[in-house]
Amino acid sequence: MIGRLQGILLEKDEGEVLLDVNGVGYEVEVPASSFYQLPDKGHAVMLYTHFVVREDAQLLYGFIERKDRSLFRLLIKVNGVGPKMALGLLSSMDSGQFVSCVARNDVNALVKLPGIGKKTAERLLIEMRDRLKDWELEFGTAGKTAALNIPRPNDALQEAESALLSLGYKPQEAARVVMTAAAALENDEAGQKKVPTTEQIIRLALKNLGKSQN
Repeated sequence: MIGRLQGILLEKDEGEVLLDVNGVGYEVEVPASSFYQLPDKGHAVMLYTHFVVREDAQLLYGFIERKDRSLFRLLIKVNGVGPKMALGLLSSMDSGQFVSCVARNDVNALVKLPGIGKKTAERLLIEMRDRLKDWELEFGTAGKTAALNIPRPNDALQEAESALLSLGYKPQEAARVVMTAAAALENDEAGQKKVPTTEQIIRLALKNLGKSQN
């Protein structure tokens, strides 16, 4: 099992990076939560990885934070949830937001995510409730507590998504980058929680989209 890679970032496209580790190039799929934390090309980076072997492929999934890899591994144990769906979920919300959804039994938040229907969302809530107890013991409940206490700027999110849709971005892409931007903006430089405006979300979302195309 390849559990960690450290090397030079050669290429990064949305959802996938190429990492040079001592002359060997590793293609690694990453969620948006990790992608937007990556350095510029040519810089060193370390990823916690999960290696999947299938009959037709060998796949590496990478995460900047170990807690995200741990959550990914819990997600793929849920019946009907494979690596692709788990990666998509972690691209649409960070670990704290997901734990918050489970704590609130929030089916509606999950069914809005790409590829997750109501039955899958209900199964996730039921099966992850117990599994997250060990995850919280290891990584703490700060993410859940913070996510529960932050007022969600639903109107701003919807307005930002609509703005990106009007610019020609696909619904799945717009929803993902908007949620990622909003989560990043909720922490100011002093570490205080704040509710971002529509304009701030759009500005950062477009900036992140621009980075993914470089």
